[in-house]
Amino acid sequence: MNIESAYILEDRGILFIQGADTKEFLQNLITNDINKVDENNSCFASLLTPQGKYLFDFLLVEHKKGYFIDCEKKQVEELFKQLNIYKLRSNIEILNLSNEFVVAAFSLEKFLTFDGAKDFAGSTLKYKEDPVFLDPRYKKLGGRLIINFEKLYLSLKKLSLKSINNIEYYKFSHKLGIPQKDTEQLRNKLFGIECNFVEMNGIDFKKGCYVGQENTSRIHLRNKLLKRLLPIEIINGKLKEGDKILINDNEIGKVLIDNKYPFALVKYLNDNFDPNAEYKSENSILKINKPEWIK
Repeated sequence: MNIESAYILEDRGILFIQGADTKEFLQNLITNDINKVDENNSCFASLLTPQGKYLFDFLLVEHKKGYFIDCEKKQVEELFKQLNIYKLRSNIEILNLSNEFVVAAFSLEKFLTFDGAKDFAGSTLKYKEDPVFLDPRYKKLGGRLIINFEKLYLSLKKLSLKSINNIEYYKFSHKLGIPQKDTEQLRNKLFGIECNFVEMNGIDFKKGCYVGQENTSRIHLRNKLLKRLLPIEIINGKLKEGDKILINDNEIGKVLIDNKYPFALVKYLNDNFDPNAEYKSENSILKINKPEWIK
């Protein structure tokens, strides 16, 4: 990513949660420890089914007396509803601010030019009153600014950032192996831990109970993680959600996200898996890319 470029992620949604019970409410639900989030740190987390299957993933950053929740806009209404189902009598307020706030992403190099910036995933500071943070999933994804639409372009100008098409950002994210588009296609299809949330700093195994914790911990402690969500590259043909991925007539995975940034659930420990090989699906030839941060 160019140090002078900003990517306006209008397909991200923003919730805001505040109230006396906010920390306890989130701590009992999400996969990460909300106590990590303060004026200097943001975090990545997810909300799972009671069985540990994927529902939603999001970034959490402190703002005023509450937290911004930065998630895919396609998912924001469903996440809003799900949080309100769990709300019950908790003294909290949940607002959907997706029409008022926007996310601007920029390079790691640019983030490190901010006063007080630290070179670690989740490093957080303020630009005036707005949160700026280094992506807590993987610092190479760069910095993020959550800001009111009305202030966006004047702020970018003052920061010497020029807005460009966000396709470059999403291509980069896909290459790194971090899905951010059409994640609703993952819902209930795989365990959260199979989404590489451990490697993306999204699961805290010391925090205690949360929804889906039992199966997540069991898979982790028994070293039973046999499949992972990995990015795929189409060499020719077309992909379709649910397509089986084959090598020598052996199934090695299944396509879960079939957009221009596709992902598959892959048996990455299988003897037939080779990240340098070409694979077949029903209507395509493809490669499976194993990101550098996956062992």
